[in-house]
Amino acid sequence: MTTSVTARASDTSAWDRVLMLHARVERELTLALHSRHQIGLSEYRSLEHLAHSDTSELRMQDLADKVGLGQSSVTRLVERLQKAGFAYKDLCPSDKRGVYAVITDQGRQRYELARATYAEVLSSALNVFAADAELGPTVQALRTAISSRGTGRP
Repeated sequence: MTTSVTARASDTSAWDRVLMLHARVERELTLALHSRHQIGLSEYRSLEHLAHSDTSELRMQDLADKVGLGQSSVTRLVERLQKAGFAYKDLCPSDKRGVYAVITDQGRQRYELARATYAEVLSSALNVFAADAELGPTVQALRTAISSRGTGRP
């Protein structure tokens, strides 16, 4: 029983460090994307998923799943993208109940500009946190796990 409790405490501690690292990196990304490109992190990630889609569009529910938002939140997010001229909603021709988010040329351009910022700030933040006594081992473990499975997109 003690081993199981110790393992759970270890898992909890590891998870807490992952969450702390995640929150700090997300804060850095959010600040940089907003100040340099006037978009939020969810908008950036939505544009990224739309830009990498074979058809430059995704069903709203699929986009919600990829970005980690609920249906109503992704609806509001796509409305913000539409207002900015970065995306628009389109009905599925075969199923009028199906709604797609479609990236525009302007949205693709904003994504391309923001992509360099995202990569730069992500690497910089991870490098800074790698030197942190508490978060450094977590950064190293993540980098080791990623490098051992390759650099391809999921």
